[in-house]
Amino acid sequence: MILINLDKKCIKYNLTIMIQMGSRWQRDKKREHYYKKAKESDYYSRASYKLLQLNNKYKVIKEGNSVVDLGASPGGWSQVALEKVGEDGIVIGVDLNKIRPINEENFSFIRGDFTTEEIQEEIINTLNEEADVVISDASPSLSGIKNIDHLRSMDLLENVLEISELILRDKGNILIKFFQGEGFNQILRELKNKFRVVKTTKPNSSRKKSSEMYLICLGYKSM
Repeated sequence: MILINLDKKCIKYNLTIMIQMGSRWQRDKKREHYYKKAKESDYYSRASYKLLQLNNKYKVIKEGNSVVDLGASPGGWSQVALEKVGEDGIVIGVDLNKIRPINEENFSFIRGDFTTEEIQEEIINTLNEEADVVISDASPSLSGIKNIDHLRSMDLLENVLEISELILRDKGNILIKFFQGEGFNQILRELKNKFRVVKTTKPNSSRKKSSEMYLICLGYKSM
């Protein structure tokens, strides 16, 4: 009986700590510079500024491009991509989760798992041509166990790269989030044989504590 009561107290204590941490995170988020900027600019996510900064530097997306945004939710990257492609380009967002509506004629949203053949076929049919650019700010579902999370991250990265090769036109570009770890250097070496320029970087708008990095590959050399 004493053990049961102790367990209940521990659970209650842990829940209290979690709630406090969650509230603190929400307060920090609302004060955070890029969060405020996103609200002011009607972007769906602070992550919009990551794409803006990366694109300003590397010119991944250009006017008139066809762009596929893998893992598009909540939609912030798709919004920026639409600004960059202009009226002559198109953007296709793909995600398991719904996103807030983006009311642009040149935007299409596909809800589903982009690692499945069914959704990949739908992407190809919606494109009706090869893509100029593939972008992805997707993150894997995290367990909190470092080794497992790294494997999930690498698996997601490899899936995005495989889909990119399936739909990307010659001289096309990709921009993908990744978390560096074992096996990444091998992927990097392989990409250097497939693209004319390969770089890794982190924009200023990424949180300093975050271990996320971004992979820039320009000038796909299709076989």
